[in-house]
Amino acid sequence: MKFEGTHTYLSAFARFEESLNGRSGAPLHALRRSAIGRFAELGFPGTRDEAWFHTNVAPLVRTPFRTTTLEDAQGAWKSEQVFQDLTATRLVFVNGFYSAERSRAGSLPHGVRACSLAGLKDSEADWVAGNIARHAAYDEHAFVALNTAFLQDGAVIYVPRGTAVETPIHVVFVSTASGAPSISHPRTLVLAEENSQVTIIESYTGDGAYFTNAVTEVIANDSAKVDHYKLELESPEAFHIATMQSRQGAHSDLSTHAISIGGKLVRNEVNALLAGEAGEATVNGFYLTDCEQHIDNHTLIEHAEPNCNSHELYKGILGGRSSGVFRGKIHVHRKAQETDAYQSNQSLLISEGADINTKPQLEIYADQVKCSHGATIGQLDENAVFYLRSRGLSQATAQRILVHAFAVDILNRIKPESVRNYLERIVMDKFDQVRDARNAS
Repeated sequence: MKFEGTHTYLSAFARFEESLNGRSGAPLHALRRSAIGRFAELGFPGTRDEAWFHTNVAPLVRTPFRTTTLEDAQGAWKSEQVFQDLTATRLVFVNGFYSAERSRAGSLPHGVRACSLAGLKDSEADWVAGNIARHAAYDEHAFVALNTAFLQDGAVIYVPRGTAVETPIHVVFVSTASGAPSISHPRTLVLAEENSQVTIIESYTGDGAYFTNAVTEVIANDSAKVDHYKLELESPEAFHIATMQSRQGAHSDLSTHAISIGGKLVRNEVNALLAGEAGEATVNGFYLTDCEQHIDNHTLIEHAEPNCNSHELYKGILGGRSSGVFRGKIHVHRKAQETDAYQSNQSLLISEGADINTKPQLEIYADQVKCSHGATIGQLDENAVFYLRSRGLSQATAQRILVHAFAVDILNRIKPESVRNYLERIVMDKFDQVRDARNAS
């Protein structure tokens, strides 16, 4: 069963296309028309779909979101001081539109491009049209199809062959709701050519009730190295649906870390394709929930070529009456001999009302592989709490130390120091709030 309600978005698409007045060019026009057609066929997923069994999007579908315009972004959002101490090139998008006055140009090597899709030169538009939506396919994913249908602006990052970008490129997506819930469709395209190196940070934040429907495509060609961080820091009233699709060439190295703290209903899909021999992928995640938050993490790592390694670790802390989902699959193709893959999901329940559904999976068609997976669900170790209290610490301090140790296992893998320190602070502050609310009830 799939939800009705697609007609609202079909009508919005017709108005959206009319508003462009042919400014987008033929390639994107044809792409959008194809995507909206596929969305009309798919409809929104329901809980009878196996991949969405534990995540009910009915509240999202039934909310009348307002499509924002460029004028809505003018003067919006006054709290953009995110990682101001981070030395980085910064691209800021408000309600889906590039904001030049909030962005900050960094010192980028010759040939590197970090800009908005709408601001590309004509000579660059053809390259983008040939790459965008090529990897994050919309044929079987309604939300990717919806994002592609409303494609207008977004972040484009290009690193030429043999180039190392020393400082991070930070892409900030901000959403606001002015009187009524709003919707935006952030898009990010990253292409790292052969023997290049780059660090990308994506941040999602905002105020009020809104829906962020994001798609990110990362292409790491042969021997490229890409460090990617996705920080979901949405407002407590927000819906956040996101898909990240990466494709790696031979001897490439991609690491991605997805941190989810905010949002009312959140769904993160991370799909990594090891399409070249001897590639390496690291896929990590951390989530902290409270109240009635719901955070769903779906991952797929595809080993399509021999001698590739993948490492995956997701950790979650769940409090209040919140719920979480982890469903991760490692798919080893028949050709992918000598694969070495590891997957783990660890969940810590700190409230009686919290709930987690976890399903790590292996699908292996090759013979010579080393693969393992596992999941653990538990509570704070009372013996460890007792030991710390016997050393003179309070109950609250003992719990905080144990939670901190659990969380920093992931957070310490974040290389930019200012980002790591910021996340550590907000994680521990949120835990203090969850603990205090539990003790007060």
